[in-house]
Amino acid sequence: MSAQASPRETICVGDIGISYLPDGEAVVSAAALFPAGTTELWDAHRELFDADGKLVLSLGSFLIRTGDRKILVDLGFGDRTVAFPAADGEFRSGRLLTSLREEGLAPEDIDTVFYTHMHIDHVGWTAQDDALTFRNARHLAGEGEVEFWQSLGDHPLAAVGPDPNGVLTPLGGRVDTVADGAVIAPGVSIVATPGHTPGHCSLVVSSGKDRAMILGDVLHCPAQLTDNEVSLAFEVDAELGKQTRARIMGELEGDTNTVAAQCHLTGSAFGRVMRGRSRRTWTSLRSQGVS
Repeated sequence: MSAQASPRETICVGDIGISYLPDGEAVVSAAALFPAGTTELWDAHRELFDADGKLVLSLGSFLIRTGDRKILVDLGFGDRTVAFPAADGEFRSGRLLTSLREEGLAPEDIDTVFYTHMHIDHVGWTAQDDALTFRNARHLAGEGEVEFWQSLGDHPLAAVGPDPNGVLTPLGGRVDTVADGAVIAPGVSIVATPGHTPGHCSLVVSSGKDRAMILGDVLHCPAQLTDNEVSLAFEVDAELGKQTRARIMGELEGDTNTVAAQCHLTGSAFGRVMRGRSRRTWTSLRSQGVS
């Protein structure tokens, strides 16, 4: 069966709701995006590919509702469809605000935007017509993340980062730094997960005995559970990223009280990390009949 981008869906973590809000999808060459991947690895994960042999990656955001707080985690790719020659593919998006409306919310209802990191596919709805899309929201990012992208200038990595004019300039003084361990809302705390970018952070959501972890780009696809050496071509520090991924996946493995959430997965954005006979595997909540 051909891979499909993850749909809008909601899970409950105790009395906290987490919804995945689709923005679009990317169809790319697995070999270009993950240079260390082998033919054997991808053959073992054919469920990740479309009928044309392209790797499918979802694009989207997460909405957290805790008490009267409404938090958006990452802002998708934005309202556009563009070719992505570096990965022999295409990014197609533009549905985030529609997904938000389907949750009964408007942009002005969001009180916090949290960027796990500031790659181009996580900041796309930051601004429209030079004005912040979520004008009432406090915008947050991990330590050093904004400064890193501001410092790149003409470095090749800048091509996959935030648009200085369309993202960084509208943010201006509106983005605040948060550190490892910071609590940004009841039941929602920061965990530093650097490597993919210097200030990359994930979120832990907890209520009662239940817990979820919104991974950002610690993990992009289940093939990285099979082989932790398979890193995205655009990692800022690939070795640190591998160490972070191994640490976080080890913490999640077999933890039946913790759901993992990742915006690029296909089929479902929510799942658990399990241990098979010889390797870690990803099991989506939809396949378990949970969500």
